[in-house]
Amino acid sequence: MYGLVNKAIQNMVCSRFGEETWKQIKHKAEVDVDVFLSMEGYPDDITHKLVKSASVVLSLSSKQIMQAFGEFWVQYTAQEGYGEMMDLSGDTLPEFLENLDNLHARVEVSFPKLQPPSFECTDMKENSLSLHYRSDRQGLTPMVIGLIKGLGTRFDTEVHITQTLNRDEGAEHDEFLVIYKPN
Repeated sequence: MYGLVNKAIQNMVCSRFGEETWKQIKHKAEVDVDVFLSMEGYPDDITHKLVKSASVVLSLSSKQIMQAFGEFWVQYTAQEGYGEMMDLSGDTLPEFLENLDNLHARVEVSFPKLQPPSFECTDMKENSLSLHYRSDRQGLTPMVIGLIKGLGTRFDTEVHITQTLNRDEGAEHDEFLVIYKPN
């Protein structure tokens, strides 16, 4: 994963729990990187170790951490210079979700080794849709739930998410029922 992801994890931990907690997490994870470079590629294993260690240090499940990180990621990337690109990807939650693959294609210009997930919206109704999530990476499904919640905040939209298919339980991909109501 790119350093931008690890920098965001660091930023989330430091802003919510303090610098000392971040140092404990890095030490427990045996990650000896002082500064993550946004555009630099790092092994996925580093990110997984950081999440696992944060889980122990913060007494939260990995799923809770990944979900919180997903929510944080929406705000963080907008502040890190991707807000305009996000603005161009949709004016409403369903429009943005439909354009996620296009957004990732634009991001790939800056991050050529990016391995983005794929998102597909089906069964679109007035206030609901099915979101299909496909990724080569394991363990990021809780982050998707957080991302959708974070996007709900971004679009001032109340969101309820239910996972309807789970790759960990043998499904070909993950699927979510997203029910939304603009405020």
